[in-house]
Amino acid sequence: MGDDSEWMKLPVDQKCEHKLWKARLSGYEEALKIFQKIKDEKSPEWSKYLGLIKKFVTDSNAVVQLKGLEAALVYVENAHVAGKTTGEVVSGVVSKVFNQPKAKAKELGIEICLMYIEIEKGEAVQEELLKGLDNKNPKIIVACIETLRKALSEFGSKIVLLKPIIKVLPKLFESREKAVRDEAKLIAVEIYRWIRDALRPPLQNINSVQLKELEEEWVKLPTGAPKPTRFLRSQQELEAKLEQQQAAGGDAEGGGDDGDEVPQIDAYELLEAVEILSKLPKDFYDKIEAKKWQERKEALEAVEVLVKNPKLEAGDYADLVKALKKVVGKDTNVMLVALAAKCLTGLAVGLRKKFGQYAGHVVPTILEKFKEKKPQVVQALQEAIDAIFLTTTLQNISEDVLAVMDNKNPTIKQQTSLFIARSFRHCTASTLPKSLLKPFCAALLKHINDSAPEVRDAAFEALGTALKVVGEKAVNPFLNDVDKLKLDKIKECSEKVELIHGKKVGLAAEKKDLKPGPGRTAASGAAGDKDTKDISAPKPGPLKKAPATKAGGPPKKGKPAAPGGTGSIGTKNKKGVETKEIVEPELSIEVCEEKASAVLPATCIQLLDSSNWKERLACMEEFQKAVELMDRTEMPCQALVRMLAKKPGWKETNFQVMQMKLHIVALIAQKGNFSKTSAQIVLDGLVDKIGDVKCGNNAKEAMTAIAEACMLPWTAEQVMSMAFSQKNPKNQSETLNWLSNAIKEFGFSGLNVKAFISNVKTALAATNPAVRTSAITLLGVMYLYVGPSLRMFFEDEKPALLSQIDAEFEKMQGQSPPAPIRGISKHSTSGTDEGEDGDEPDDAGNDVVDLLPRTEISDKITSELVSKIGDKNWKIRKEGLDEVAAIINEAKFIQPNIGELPAALKGRLNDSNKILVQQTLNILQQLAVAMGPNIKQHVKNLGIPIITVLGDSKNNVRAAALATVNAWAEQTGMKEWLEGEDLSEELKKENPFLRQELLGWLAEKLPTLRSTPTDLILCVPHLYSCLEDRNGDVRKKAQDALPFFMMHLGYEKMAKATGKLKPTSKDQVLAMLEKAKANMPAKPAATAKATSKPMGGSAPAKFQPASAPVEDSLSGTVEPKQDPKKAKAPGVSSKAKSAQGKKAPSKTSLKEDEDKSGPIFIVVPNGKEQRMKDEKGLKVLKWNFTTPRDEYIEQLKAQMSSCVAKWLQDEMFHSDFQHHNKALAVMVDHLESEKEGVIGCLDLILKWLTLRFFDTNTSVLMKALEYLKLLFTLLSEEEYHLTENEASSFIPYLILKVGEPKDVIRKDVRAILNRMCLVYPASKMFPFIMEGTKSKNSKQRAECLEELGCLVESYGMNVCQPTPGKALKEIAIHIGDRDNAVRNAALNTIVTVYNVHGDQVFKLIGTLSEKDMSMLEERIKRSAKRPSAAPIKQVEEKPQRAQNISSNANMLRKGPAEDMSSKLNQARSMSGHPEAAQMVRREFQLDLDEIENDNGTVRCEMPELVQHKLDDIFEPVLIPEPKIRAVSPHFDDMHSNTASTINFIISQVASGDINTSIQALTQIDEVLRQEDKAEAMSGHIDQFLIATFMQLRLIYNTHMADEKLEKDEIIKLYSCIIGNMISLFQIESLAREASTGVLKDLMHGLITLMLDSRIEDLEEGQQVIRSVNLLVVKVLEKSDQTNILSALLVLLQDSLLATASSPKFSELVMKCLWRMVRLLPDTINSINLDRILLDIHIFMKVFPKEKLKQCKSEFPVRTLKTLLHTLCKLKGPKILDHLTMIDNKNESELEAHLCRMMKHSMDQTGSKSEKETEKGASRIDEKSSKAKVNDFLAEIFKKIGSKENTKEGLAELYEYKKKYSDADIEPFLKNSSQFFQSYVERGLRVIEMEREGKGRIPTSAGISPQMEVTCVPAPASTMSSIGNTNGEEVGPSVYLERLKILRQRCGLDNTKQDDRPPLTSLLSKPAVPAVASSTDMLHSKLSQLRESREQHQHADLDSSQPHPSGAATASSSTANIDDLKKRLERIKSSRK
Repeated sequence: MGDDSEWMKLPVDQKCEHKLWKARLSGYEEALKIFQKIKDEKSPEWSKYLGLIKKFVTDSNAVVQLKGLEAALVYVENAHVAGKTTGEVVSGVVSKVFNQPKAKAKELGIEICLMYIEIEKGEAVQEELLKGLDNKNPKIIVACIETLRKALSEFGSKIVLLKPIIKVLPKLFESREKAVRDEAKLIAVEIYRWIRDALRPPLQNINSVQLKELEEEWVKLPTGAPKPTRFLRSQQELEAKLEQQQAAGGDAEGGGDDGDEVPQIDAYELLEAVEILSKLPKDFYDKIEAKKWQERKEALEAVEVLVKNPKLEAGDYADLVKALKKVVGKDTNVMLVALAAKCLTGLAVGLRKKFGQYAGHVVPTILEKFKEKKPQVVQALQEAIDAIFLTTTLQNISEDVLAVMDNKNPTIKQQTSLFIARSFRHCTASTLPKSLLKPFCAALLKHINDSAPEVRDAAFEALGTALKVVGEKAVNPFLNDVDKLKLDKIKECSEKVELIHGKKVGLAAEKKDLKPGPGRTAASGAAGDKDTKDISAPKPGPLKKAPATKAGGPPKKGKPAAPGGTGSIGTKNKKGVETKEIVEPELSIEVCEEKASAVLPATCIQLLDSSNWKERLACMEEFQKAVELMDRTEMPCQALVRMLAKKPGWKETNFQVMQMKLHIVALIAQKGNFSKTSAQIVLDGLVDKIGDVKCGNNAKEAMTAIAEACMLPWTAEQVMSMAFSQKNPKNQSETLNWLSNAIKEFGFSGLNVKAFISNVKTALAATNPAVRTSAITLLGVMYLYVGPSLRMFFEDEKPALLSQIDAEFEKMQGQSPPAPIRGISKHSTSGTDEGEDGDEPDDAGNDVVDLLPRTEISDKITSELVSKIGDKNWKIRKEGLDEVAAIINEAKFIQPNIGELPAALKGRLNDSNKILVQQTLNILQQLAVAMGPNIKQHVKNLGIPIITVLGDSKNNVRAAALATVNAWAEQTGMKEWLEGEDLSEELKKENPFLRQELLGWLAEKLPTLRSTPTDLILCVPHLYSCLEDRNGDVRKKAQDALPFFMMHLGYEKMAKATGKLKPTSKDQVLAMLEKAKANMPAKPAATAKATSKPMGGSAPAKFQPASAPVEDSLSGTVEPKQDPKKAKAPGVSSKAKSAQGKKAPSKTSLKEDEDKSGPIFIVVPNGKEQRMKDEKGLKVLKWNFTTPRDEYIEQLKAQMSSCVAKWLQDEMFHSDFQHHNKALAVMVDHLESEKEGVIGCLDLILKWLTLRFFDTNTSVLMKALEYLKLLFTLLSEEEYHLTENEASSFIPYLILKVGEPKDVIRKDVRAILNRMCLVYPASKMFPFIMEGTKSKNSKQRAECLEELGCLVESYGMNVCQPTPGKALKEIAIHIGDRDNAVRNAALNTIVTVYNVHGDQVFKLIGTLSEKDMSMLEERIKRSAKRPSAAPIKQVEEKPQRAQNISSNANMLRKGPAEDMSSKLNQARSMSGHPEAAQMVRREFQLDLDEIENDNGTVRCEMPELVQHKLDDIFEPVLIPEPKIRAVSPHFDDMHSNTASTINFIISQVASGDINTSIQALTQIDEVLRQEDKAEAMSGHIDQFLIATFMQLRLIYNTHMADEKLEKDEIIKLYSCIIGNMISLFQIESLAREASTGVLKDLMHGLITLMLDSRIEDLEEGQQVIRSVNLLVVKVLEKSDQTNILSALLVLLQDSLLATASSPKFSELVMKCLWRMVRLLPDTINSINLDRILLDIHIFMKVFPKEKLKQCKSEFPVRTLKTLLHTLCKLKGPKILDHLTMIDNKNESELEAHLCRMMKHSMDQTGSKSEKETEKGASRIDEKSSKAKVNDFLAEIFKKIGSKENTKEGLAELYEYKKKYSDADIEPFLKNSSQFFQSYVERGLRVIEMEREGKGRIPTSAGISPQMEVTCVPAPASTMSSIGNTNGEEVGPSVYLERLKILRQRCGLDNTKQDDRPPLTSLLSKPAVPAVASSTDMLHSKLSQLRESREQHQHADLDSSQPHPSGAATASSSTANIDDLKKRLERIKSSRK
């Protein structure tokens, strides 16, 4: 027993490790009890057992182990640190518990595993369990499977990864152990429950009996989706909430979540990929070509077996596909065709997207093979093409499909249409854009008129499917000419269609129902408009006016069109739509006469063909009058124009009659519904008259009117063909002139250039020069829109003509096309809509591509040519390539079908002959230009191989490959390249050339993209490996590309992707990501295409500004980071000039002289400090490089632009060195005269000089060094002290020059280094020079060593950094250098040290090799100098620093602080491991300065002021006797002193002591709960709220973090605060007193509290958060609506600006705003709209539309729009009268936005009469008589005089005065007392400040109307101070007030403060902010507080009441003061 007693005394954790089992048993039992008692999961107690838990579960004694398992389970469940033990414990459970015979042990083991999964360690657990499956012991295997099954059953397939389990399942089914097989069966059933049929393919090969058993089990499973029954910790709270919601009433959201619960698992993902290419029969390619069909069949059957594998490994399948394609296309045996089609299906299914690259080759062949009639062949082909479609996109194969559509064979047409229909089903509205839909619809429309019924039906089905997918709105424009029967058929088909993407249908259908029918009246149109608008309100895009859709394309999708404008316009637009859809039939002349006679006077018709011209003229006048009076709906256009064309018609000889006629045609076209039929009647006549001198202009007007009515594209085509079918050259030239003008007016969209390019060519060949000139002018106009590709049509013209065309193009270059002014209102959507800008240019771009007449060259790519290209002899290969180049050259523009050329060229890209590789690249470049955007379909099979060539070792081959890739990308855009895995596969290859070229290319392309495919994320792992590549260039390129990847993927995704890296790599990469995050550029505002050539509908005015920022952000990563600086630098204007100036540096010399007057360096206040801050904050690149890259030069240029004269900057950054010399000469001249400027820009000057060190020109270098010598002499005279920043960005580069071969230069550099020691401490110079000794340049090493010797000689040993020992060891290394000069220098330096320091040197230099040591001793003997006294200069070091400290104070602010940090830096970088220090490149190193400064090593930041104050505090005499006493909860005791009592109690709310605060809150709550007393709080609301949220902040920042504080205390305090606030905000009159600034901070505090995760962890935390929720709702409903709205807007703005702010915070603020919007209809009349609109204006100014759209979330845009929309809806047009407070309305888009909205809602506002009554209500009738006015004023003054209504009265008086500024209220004030007059004036002033948004003067400042005058003895100083402290920069006063609060918290009174000057005198500079923030309020409140507290205390002193609680408080406060003293002592010592 003795033993027992020994172990019993041991602590628990030691017992657990004891060798006696009893001891361990006892230990585990006690541990279990301890674990159950510990409430706090973060308790340090848990950590004690961290290492023991594995022993708990693996105990060798079975009984003890059971107890250990129980304890371990409790530990894992409750301990915060348990996750760290996962791996070891679970592996222990698997190996030592699962093999135990006791069932209880196994159960506990399984429970422990599941508990680990619950605490988010699922992956680790699963890994261990899967390892357990390899164990030999079947018991363990069974237990592992069972655990996995339970985990899956309880947690679901989201948490338990199924793929690895499914992978091992087949192996488990083969086990010899029945138990294992049974358990495998159970888990298979469980897995099936979660993923259903996705499990079948992986299990298809198991034993058939087992499979059958499984099938039987699977059938029994319930069909519903399974749900997890157990949740991870992070999900549990969420789940609890959901359950509550469901209990409360089955919340819809809960339901939604459940549906989402089961992730859809793709069976494909679970499969292992099989490699089949190597398994193909050896003779496959021979057999497939064999003559006997049986052999071919064998070959195909072998492939069929292989492709049955459901997932195939990626590889080069080109040859196999080619062989199969050949069988499908050419084999005569249909059975084999079907078999080959099946093989293709298998390949497509097994490879999925990886098959996409072959799709383009196979699709045309399959489609053409549909001519086969046999059903089994057709079915096989259908399956093949459907499978292939899923591997690619419709866009990629569209060309091939459309080409087959024109085939004559009806079966092919039918099957192609059916294929299109099936393909459409897989599309969505976004993947089936207009540009793609248009050609398909056009082709299908031909088919619906086909003679074969099956072709028609198939076409109907395809069109019906398209209609279903994208909705009627998008398809209708293409169905204009379809008659009603066919249209109905299409709609009928659309209703039958079942889409793959089910959800999307609803949306389309919804849109379809919304479309107002054409038959509605205007009123119903307006109603329809409302519906549409409501639906589209939440959409981000702005709404549009209703377009009458044009043939060119439908309105943009996603934005339902709504008829806009007033009622009449609505009708007009309706009809516009209708005429587009109804093609007018041609009427006979009789019908026309009948219709015309119905609307024209009878005489008019009779006189039409009178022989007397006067009668004809009179007739025309009547005709014109009649047309002018006719209504649009009644005008029979065709009849009228037929009347005009009636004899003499267009042959009219009298010009007056003819002019009238033409004018009438124009009128009819403008006023009527003018159809193309009518147009065709008149156009011929118009063209005939266009050249007429007198009538030409009228003819042009009429043509323009017709173009507006019938669209310019159609009209232009008609007019051109008519003009060129006649001979009159005048008509031809005028027609061309008209067209040039029309294009400018209408824009270019929809124009078919092809149609009239032949006419232009005819015109160019005309003999008449006028026609040629007009044609060239027209080409110039077209060039504006089409761009350079237009010239290609005319390259074969005569040189003389071509030069004229080029001259015209030259003129147009750089111009942007004018905004279209016609054709917009009817035919395209409103020009003001910017949402369209992005899309429009794209369409036009595509149009231009369609124009080019392309040649089909596939027939020239013969099999002979292909075999030539693949020949063994390189000469023949070269011949083949030459032929291809010739074919492409000849064709100029080619069609995308190029036969087998791609495969042949691909083979040549890896030709052994590099010349052929280059030639192939050139051909591919040519091909890209020739094929245009259609080259897209070859990106995968040809583009990616070009990228592979980037890995070539030859530089010129790589350059050619890069040029080719760029040429391709220009045509295709980047999307095709980034889609799929191909690019990431390339990046994966570990070829340094390939990696650096590819990353460089991506870094160039990514910033120009607005969006990228999601596949970009696949490149990220390889990007990370590039960051750590062995090759420096690869690393560099990877770092450069990092910000651009982040720009598209976001920081979160990139950081998440680091999860798979090794820990060391992960840390490095994350550091780089942080850096890149700071450098991340914004996404470009508009695509490059859009900026280069804006098209038709988009006004170029919008483009110009957009293009600038885009280019900016592309110029290098530097630009965007410059922005903050630009804003601060006053020289911004000069920067703008410099941007233009750079383009033309060569000006006349006279001009230059004018420029050069004035200073060359502009002093920018704080410019240098700001630059340093930016560099520290990583806003700009640190000046650190091996050779200067462009971004550094650009950055320096940008920084200089604000402080260096423009002309000098041009010289400094000129490409020619002579200009640099000039610049240096100027700088030398100005050195003396501009000392201040030079010092202000010193950092930039030094940086520029470092760039010169990298120049090769010696003269510049000499000049630079000359300047530096003068510069440093000047600086030492000025006693300037170099900052760390200046030194570190200059000295290292200067030291590089010490190693120059030229003696002169070395000497100069040494001289400069000597002078530098006068402006920069030698001790800091030392490390830089030491770094220089590591150079590869031996001269540099020698010079640096000598310089070190000089430093030691001059300044003594103190300069040796980090320590003399380390420094000397470094120097001594060089004694063994192979260069003689270096050895000598090292020896000399050490001898110098010896002379200063004596024999101690030998200790310091450590052990040397014998040889080195003997050399050193020899040298020391030779020097034969005995150690002399310490050097003279040694002393200088210190005084110099001291003197510097006093000298240049502002420069020095950084100095000493950095002193320490630089030492630390050096200590780290030189601590014996130089290579370790170099690992992290300097750009990415931690900025130690920042960290060091945080530690408080700053010496000069704490002036002696603090010292002084501390002494005051320590003086015991000064500690006044505390006067705090418990205030009686009943305020009745002190009637006269109510206000000061309240002030005093409120001040205690913010106390640091929780109890004091709770006590004060309880008292206030009591007052608030009693209705009769609550009124006493009036006037103190802001003060109370400020105190409250100060307390909230205190809890959040201090109490919550305080471990010692009981959390229950905090909860109690929270509930007091929230309870109080809820009471307060239930009293509406009090709630309304809260001002904007205070509400803003209050909401900030409350939302922060709601998001505080620490609260949620507390027991009652949820309750607190619920209460806060309730409180927020109360605040929103009860506060002054203007103030709260304003506060929320400002808060939203701040939260979006603050980078640190969480998105959740902004989201909650927006939710509050939505709530407010819902309340608006009830509160709109009580809101000061002017102030709200001012806030919105400021918001939109800070966040313009583009910037808002860049937010990750679309909610801010939508919130703002919803708010504005609601305001517009409620106020109508009057909203525009509320912009009075906005000074400059152009600063934001607010006004424009409101106007746009107003236009929309015009139709929807109520009747006029309502508006009138509204107006009537809002103002007093202007005509009211004098008497009425007097009565009215008397009424107001009566109110002001009464106690209850005084506020209301004042408000009314203010309103009245504002409306009638000339009104005279003097008579009413005359008779009253002076006091009343000043009260009224002050009241009006208060209201004015409130209304003007200048922050509210608290009511308590004035005389609170609820109290008698005597109640408020507030002294004047309070008043004035409040008046003044609204928003100034604050100085010492703030600290005074802080001190007050501190004193108050410590229980000291503040009476001593009386002799201070009032706050106002301390605060000058009154500035008015838009919203007074609560800090400003705080100052004013505090001064009040001070006054009231003094009164309170005087009252106390005067009254003779005893102070019962005084003594108690005194003792506690003295304790507090001791505590305070100690803390201050600690602060002082740490600062030292």
